[in-house]
Amino acid sequence: MNSAPVLIAGAGPTGLVLALWLTRLGVRVRIIDKAAEPGTTSRAIGVQARTLELYRQMELAGHVVDAGVKVAGGNMWLHGRRAARIPLARFGEGMSPYPYVLMYPQDEHERFLIAQLRALGVVVERPVELLRFDEPANGGVRAVVKRQDGTEETVLASYLAGCDGAHSVVRERLGIDFPGGTYERLFYVADVEATGPMTDGELHIGLERSDLLAVFPMKGSGHVRLIGTVNAPVGSAREPHDFGDVSEEIIHRLDLTIARVNWFSTYRVHHRVAGSFRRGRAFLAGDAAHIHSPVGAQGMNTGIGDAINLAWKIAAVVKGDASEQLLDSYEPERIAFARRLVATTDRVFTIANRGGAIASFVRTRALPVLLPAMFRLNSFRRYFFRTISQLIVAYPHSELSAGRAGGVRGGDRLPWVRLGGDADNFAPLASSSWQAHVYGEPASAVREECILQRVPLHAFAWTAAAERAGIARDALYLVRPDGYVALAARANDAAGQLRHYFEDRRWLSRGEPA
Repeated sequence: MNSAPVLIAGAGPTGLVLALWLTRLGVRVRIIDKAAEPGTTSRAIGVQARTLELYRQMELAGHVVDAGVKVAGGNMWLHGRRAARIPLARFGEGMSPYPYVLMYPQDEHERFLIAQLRALGVVVERPVELLRFDEPANGGVRAVVKRQDGTEETVLASYLAGCDGAHSVVRERLGIDFPGGTYERLFYVADVEATGPMTDGELHIGLERSDLLAVFPMKGSGHVRLIGTVNAPVGSAREPHDFGDVSEEIIHRLDLTIARVNWFSTYRVHHRVAGSFRRGRAFLAGDAAHIHSPVGAQGMNTGIGDAINLAWKIAAVVKGDASEQLLDSYEPERIAFARRLVATTDRVFTIANRGGAIASFVRTRALPVLLPAMFRLNSFRRYFFRTISQLIVAYPHSELSAGRAGGVRGGDRLPWVRLGGDADNFAPLASSSWQAHVYGEPASAVREECILQRVPLHAFAWTAAAERAGIARDALYLVRPDGYVALAARANDAAGQLRHYFEDRRWLSRGEPA
């Protein structure tokens, strides 16, 4: 039998990021995937600002940004005529070090993550299939996997992470339901080389009464990704197998000339959330836990968020820095967000694709008028960026969240503050460890309590930028390893609140006081 503290089933972006974060924190992993090779026809393409912020903690963001395409604008076309344009180049200015929408295709993304793992001495084992698993009476997880030659191996682990996609073996073996549904329309995704005005490096969405086409910019002149609809109902015996089976009317209407099709695939869109994200020592993350429409490029980013939320908690428990009670916070934090996201994307996707007079009116008449007007409002632009970038994700009701100081609550993402030049308050987050932030002058009692609680203290000069971000002067912000605020404590009793925070959560103890 072979053993590792964590066995990860599935080597898509979610599983790879989980493996990377755990490995960087000193936790051994085994990661398996039943596919012989990484995916080459993936459709996920958007990498959101929050994902880039988390990647920065792992020193990955620079490469992803350089390899991707920053989208300057989004355009809506109706019957071949531009109905609206939304500037996107820096529409999140002041809220994140990554104030833009980035396109970076999932197949390239996976290859990059695999290379990073390999550099740390971890190799994805392929093709290796998870057959079954159980939890022996003496603890841990006992899994049986099958290799390509048919031989079976028993693997012992402390925890099992099911990152094995929509048809998750882990979820099925756990008996967790996956309620939701499947949209009627059949979709296609194509990687093409083309000419025409739609290859200008911007995002274009063409709408017809009963058709839709999205054109995403890619690296390289004339290189774009197409996502469109195919008129074939659920259960249809005939589905297109090449680009020639797709209606060309909307493509021609957008004045797009296809010179070469590099790959093409069709797929169904689902909207589902697992009934639970955890059972015993097994966890679900990514598409194994939730799947939804491609609206807003949220799916892959949500899975990566799952992975990092789970990774630091498992690492803390494995290394003895917390009890297993910490793991109880994973499901309530992530499942609440997944349910809200699926409900939201379902509503938007239904409007974008449903037939009928009302949906057609909203799609082709109301939105082209309303969207440009709303984007002229600074408040709406900020809200839209915070939503689509996932900066808005928060855990206010988590066991790990407490207090409020200024406009920041326990459970909020730590606001980004530029300190001058290239410096910012996110730099200390690279340690991926608990830390305390004070913007102003920390009281001596706060300094002493941080030493007693073994929490590094970072004191930043008070600035107008911190105030604009909602931070209170001289307040204490206890920050989790994933960059979320655990405790927001006003200056007048920050030391006492910090002490009580850990007294009330003894399962977070990181050893004896210094």
